[in-house]
Amino acid sequence: MSATDQAYKNARRLRRELSLPEKLLWVRLRGSDVRIRRQHPVGPYILDFYCPSAKLAIEVDGFAHDTGSRPQRDEARSQWLNDEGIEVLRIPAKQVLADPDAVADAILRLCLEPLHHSASLSGPPPHRSATGRSL
Repeated sequence: MSATDQAYKNARRLRRELSLPEKLLWVRLRGSDVRIRRQHPVGPYILDFYCPSAKLAIEVDGFAHDTGSRPQRDEARSQWLNDEGIEVLRIPAKQVLADPDAVADAILRLCLEPLHHSASLSGPPPHRSATGRSL
């Protein structure tokens, strides 16, 4: 599951170029007691955020994730990560923009709970597919 050299280089670049929703989350997540990495390379992929203790990838999905071949690529990526034992949580960027504090708090709760208990960012349990969680 080690990352490629190119993935490490891309991750370094992406850490300097966070999107607005990623920046809003990062300033809230980085000071917590939970270790969360941003733009973390895993295999051929770079995860927006990763909590190693929960084996949870957090992906912030903007509008582009709904267009073209992106949904199929995201599905393949999530399946690959699941096969590596990493669960994927997909969060719409508009949800982060609307209430970054609530989203960050929910992410931290998810990272602290045992893997066999599911929680959502708000309300009922999130939809689970073969390739992870989404809201």
